[in-house]
Amino acid sequence: MANESWISDYSPSSDFSLANIPFGIISSPDNHTPRPAIAIGDFALDLETWLTSTTEENVAEVFQGVDVGHLKLALSQATLNAFAALGRPVHRSVRKGLQDLLCQDTPFPQLLKDNEGVRTKALKRLSEVTMHLPMWISDYTDFYAGYHHAWAVGVMFRGPENALQPNYMHLPVGYHGRASSIVVDGTPIRRPVGQILLDPKAEPKQPVTGPTRKLDIELEVGCFISKPNEMGESVDVKRAEEYIFGYVLLNDWSARDIQAWEYVPLGPFNGKNFGTTISAWVVLADALEPFRVKSDIENKIELQGYLQEEGEKVVFDIKLEVDLTTSDGSTTTIGRTSSKYLMWSFPQMIAHHTLGGCPMRTGDLLGSGTISGPGGVEERGSLLEMTENGKKEVLLAGMNARTFLKDGDSVTLRGFCADNGSGLRVGFGRCSGTIYSGVHR
Repeated sequence: MANESWISDYSPSSDFSLANIPFGIISSPDNHTPRPAIAIGDFALDLETWLTSTTEENVAEVFQGVDVGHLKLALSQATLNAFAALGRPVHRSVRKGLQDLLCQDTPFPQLLKDNEGVRTKALKRLSEVTMHLPMWISDYTDFYAGYHHAWAVGVMFRGPENALQPNYMHLPVGYHGRASSIVVDGTPIRRPVGQILLDPKAEPKQPVTGPTRKLDIELEVGCFISKPNEMGESVDVKRAEEYIFGYVLLNDWSARDIQAWEYVPLGPFNGKNFGTTISAWVVLADALEPFRVKSDIENKIELQGYLQEEGEKVVFDIKLEVDLTTSDGSTTTIGRTSSKYLMWSFPQMIAHHTLGGCPMRTGDLLGSGTISGPGGVEERGSLLEMTENGKKEVLLAGMNARTFLKDGDSVTLRGFCADNGSGLRVGFGRCSGTIYSGVHR
């Protein structure tokens, strides 16, 4: 596929290159109704506007083999759920058709490139649109598949002899998160309040209630489910890819002091449920296929049959970065790592999640868990690891330093895949949020 487009100011090195074609939900000053779009370079193509300005015959020519009526209905909704539910073969055909429509030598110039009236209505600069949550999310499960994060946190609290729990290498560990507090890039996050044990060594244990003093980030990748499985039905790991719509960046904000007191014996609760931020554009599963790699984590345990995948390239090499911007405007990149350090793949997570017959739904979100690398502080995906639970400071630009987040701090996650040989680049855009202190009751 050629990687040049006729779009103004287009660059193949853009996060939103022709090799990508991510889907999202936009609104604009001339139309406040949320609706589907794709990102290309510095522009959003308003899909509903383009589809209603184009004849069904021409749409069918662009998206060969796709039911035009079903597609137009799906892409006139305020979320991407209906489009996701059409299935991966349709996603593949639509993405290919949009690449043909937007490439420099498009076979359909009259449908957009050379049609000024349609082009003016349907193409909008990204800086001029408002982004919304791309999916209606009914459920959210966060896993713990980042091996180096799990190891580092285990060493911190249990020592190197017992760093990983006995089950860790046998199954994807996860917890049930809160879908109602998932927000899109740019949404402010209020510092949560909870019970905190200020002196863990004191007896008797007596917590206080107040704002968290250990507000943290978690650098993750999220996966959206495209189609449901019936209750009582498990998904075969070898077919699990069929259930994946696409991927986003995910920051599972965490109040470590609230979490530490309340998580025994049933796991994360208020220390996690106050906010989870995802990036606005969903990168389709097919866009990441060229970047499949073998996991960097070797598991010497013989897996149960339902977790055994075909082939070795089961994860993606998504380059991940974390920026921290203080209230004075100074920005420091505090972390760089890759999703190749995941212990478990998303198909394995799906297979395990549904093993007992749990029904997944279109729009369900799975989080990878914090992703860290094997190197030093600069490869870690949380402040908990970077600061060893507040014992050390992370030095920032502008003579600043942090152990955990302060009010006014902004955190931005970025992620992209790049093939230096072909020039292909597939990026996720931003996943950002700013901490504020609100009125608590």
